[in-house]
Amino acid sequence: MPGNRTKGFCASAVALALCAVLAGCGGSGESAGGGKVVLRYTWWGNPDRAERTERAVALFEQQHPDVDVTTSFSGYDAYKQKLATQAAGGDAPDVMQLDYRQIDQYSSGGVLLDLARQKSVLRTSEIDPGLLATGRVDDVQYAIPQGRGTETVAYDVQTWKKSGVPLPGKSWTWSQWADTMRALAKKTGKPGATDPGQSEDAFEVWLRGQGKALYTKDGGLGFTAADLTRWWTFTDELRREGAVSPAEQTTQLDGSVENTPLGRGTSVTDANWDAPASGFVALIPTGIALAPMPSGEDGTPGQYFKPSMFLSVSARTGHPKEAAQLVDFMINDREAAKILGASRGIPVNETIRAEIGPQLKDFDKTIAGFQASLEGKLKDPPQAPPSGDNALQSTFQRDYDQVSYARMSPREAAGNYVTEAKAELRS
Repeated sequence: MPGNRTKGFCASAVALALCAVLAGCGGSGESAGGGKVVLRYTWWGNPDRAERTERAVALFEQQHPDVDVTTSFSGYDAYKQKLATQAAGGDAPDVMQLDYRQIDQYSSGGVLLDLARQKSVLRTSEIDPGLLATGRVDDVQYAIPQGRGTETVAYDVQTWKKSGVPLPGKSWTWSQWADTMRALAKKTGKPGATDPGQSEDAFEVWLRGQGKALYTKDGGLGFTAADLTRWWTFTDELRREGAVSPAEQTTQLDGSVENTPLGRGTSVTDANWDAPASGFVALIPTGIALAPMPSGEDGTPGQYFKPSMFLSVSARTGHPKEAAQLVDFMINDREAAKILGASRGIPVNETIRAEIGPQLKDFDKTIAGFQASLEGKLKDPPQAPPSGDNALQSTFQRDYDQVSYARMSPREAAGNYVTEAKAELRS
């Protein structure tokens, strides 16, 4: 994939074992020829994010000639699996990108470094305290937010306009959204949206619109099998009507925009996070726009602002200072911010955000404008989910696949999911 500069990972089980025992592989003490420090930095994303990241990393290396950064990236699902394997083998990268849903899992597993120990090189004073706190677990700062993001309905502007269906406004309910997707499907001959039934994120927005949540404050399940049955019955009916994508398309989803129905040109819209939605621009050059996620029937918003992603450092790194310097650079360097734009969300450094906001161009400007349109309208974000949620995202999609292929009813699948989720959260 473009921009992938992977220069080498431990390739065998023997090497992995040595990494775990000796902490001598990759970021855990590796040095390049000439005495350079070698840092491994890995993230998920699309080619656009990768190209920007590579340019920013090259600038960091210019400013730190004693450091050599090797990089790798992939789609979210593949990234999540690979990072879990590396962490279990004691070979986590020196610097890694993490999702809101992964913080609890990796902090409780002893994988992450307490970043407060590197406060001499890692500056956080320009980050909103509430946003910064989302990277803490038990009052330990394990992660630093890279940007602020929110969910959105990305859509093919040209196809939508040609259909004659009215464009989305500043708000809509789930029932209004469903009627619009039906109308788009009828007018365009292809599904109006990616089937949201497979997405735990979309389900969370739907739940929050009803005043509920995925999880309770003590890490338990915040909804019932009846709630999930209602959601999957709603999306199952839309799929049967052809208003959203069929099973054979949603089962191809891997976290990348390229493999969404919208990215493949087989639907008109896709619910996604605003920063990754930038990847649609290259796939649909005729134009992409953003609309808010649907709200509850009484207008209660379900979407929220959250840290778009985090940067963390491995507890096993042999170079904690240099790793923290890379994190600091990606968050606080003005030139890096100009390069990265809004590819990981709007910058969290408040001074930089104010400076580069007016300079944002193209889709970065679209994202900034979309977030500005939601200011003061959304409710506070939930606390970071419990560690079991990371596994349950896959379980959620797996169980909905059974509904998509008519192997289970929404009620049966929902019952199975809730039973497994409760067991996972107790473990």
